[in-house]
Amino acid sequence: MTNHMVSTIRSRAPKADRVFISVPATKGAPRRDLTYGDALAASSRMARALVARGVVPGDRVAVQVEKSPEAIILYLACLRAGAVYLPLNTAYTLAELEYFLGDAEPRVVVAAPERAAEIEPLASRLGVAFTETLGVDGQSGTLLELASLCEPAFEDVPRGADDLAAILYTSGTTGRSKGAMLSHGNLASNALTLAEAWRFTPDDVLLHALPIFHTHGLFVATNVTLMAGSSMIFLPRFEPDEIMRLMPAATVLMGVPTFYVRLLQHPELGRETTRGMRLFVSGSAPLLAETHAAWAERTGYAILERYGMTETNMNASNPYDGERVAGTVGPPLPGVEIRVTDPDTGAPLAQGEIGMVEIRGPNVFKGYWRMPEKTSAEFRLDGFFISGDLGMIDPRGYLHIVGRGKDLVITGGYNVYPKEVETEIDAIPGVAESAVIGVAHPDFGEGVTAIVIRKPGAQVDERTILSALEGRLARYKLPKRVLFAEALPRNTMGKVQKNLLRDENKDLYARTKAG
Repeated sequence: MTNHMVSTIRSRAPKADRVFISVPATKGAPRRDLTYGDALAASSRMARALVARGVVPGDRVAVQVEKSPEAIILYLACLRAGAVYLPLNTAYTLAELEYFLGDAEPRVVVAAPERAAEIEPLASRLGVAFTETLGVDGQSGTLLELASLCEPAFEDVPRGADDLAAILYTSGTTGRSKGAMLSHGNLASNALTLAEAWRFTPDDVLLHALPIFHTHGLFVATNVTLMAGSSMIFLPRFEPDEIMRLMPAATVLMGVPTFYVRLLQHPELGRETTRGMRLFVSGSAPLLAETHAAWAERTGYAILERYGMTETNMNASNPYDGERVAGTVGPPLPGVEIRVTDPDTGAPLAQGEIGMVEIRGPNVFKGYWRMPEKTSAEFRLDGFFISGDLGMIDPRGYLHIVGRGKDLVITGGYNVYPKEVETEIDAIPGVAESAVIGVAHPDFGEGVTAIVIRKPGAQVDERTILSALEGRLARYKLPKRVLFAEALPRNTMGKVQKNLLRDENKDLYARTKAG
């Protein structure tokens, strides 16, 4: 038996001298290019280093390091050694790490050098055998020191399609974070499907400005690049000036909606500066129709929006060839089945009806780590995964996501889907964006509540919003209150954290009645 994910990558790899990762020069360091041959040799040594630390197939390797080519090498080394890669958000505090390390019980923790002194005692107390470090300069860290002492050849550990390749913890906005178990087959199938659907070739150069502890930056951007034998320009973070400077050397940009909103504010963005690009992809959070239209007007390109989640990687995508419809995430990807069901009964709903989005395919995860009851509750008997997202399928077969199930507002016994109200509010002049939530209400159960961000200089107020919505929405859908804020709270990937908005405003109607 071969190593499923690694052998799939090898079968599609370009010549050894093809650049895999390029790190642009900075004031403090020259440009660094890592070829596919370099990646193979470096991951061999690093895989040997993991084995030297006692890592055996199935062992977890927890990684909380800053973005660097060596972090990608570590990911490949884990695959090759048969380990289970566990990336952790670099913003997680020591208290948060305690839960993840205690739950996953990794054999090795790899930390940024500057955090080793605080993480090592915690890891040791939780029974982690080794704490190693990995810097961002290609030279620092105990893991690289250990790898440098290892032989440059390594025989990939056999792993089948069903064997675990990674565990990614969900964001945990409600309750405990859950570890989504992703197999070699999950990762390989999805990356191959995306590479073909988005027409990736060895000639492509991806501008990579995403974090790599998340599905988007690691399993979409990086794995698709590997499956196509393409190249990446590797940036530590998103900076509009740097993106614009490097765009002439690239062909593809993958980002979250915030990337495109900020680039639209850049004076140099236009058809001339983007003419060498082939594709702009957006995901991880909904893209406003206004952003989609503004981007097309400025650049001549329609952003390709797609839909995925931690548990499934990518499920649907607007077409590469064909109409990319703003506000939709396109039809299901080849090999992926999507249906919309009644949230209470699980019965399939007719086209155009809003319900629970359910997914089945080779991309769907194996279940939640050490949570068999939760796993069982999230799957139908016929194998469909209950996503928790509410959506509907239009006559084209395109999927529309209207919100999370937990974000559904039930007011006076009626269901209100936040996305419908947000779309109407966002179309009002002077509104930049909005978020609609349900807040406990003494008379209606929940009161529809809108939090609105004004465009700079706009004078729009609560009365303006409510007047504009009159006649456009049924009365039960109208917000009981419209509040204004400077910005919406978002997580690392740009998703609005509605749980924080609900917490912040939980006493809104109680206060109103008391007053």
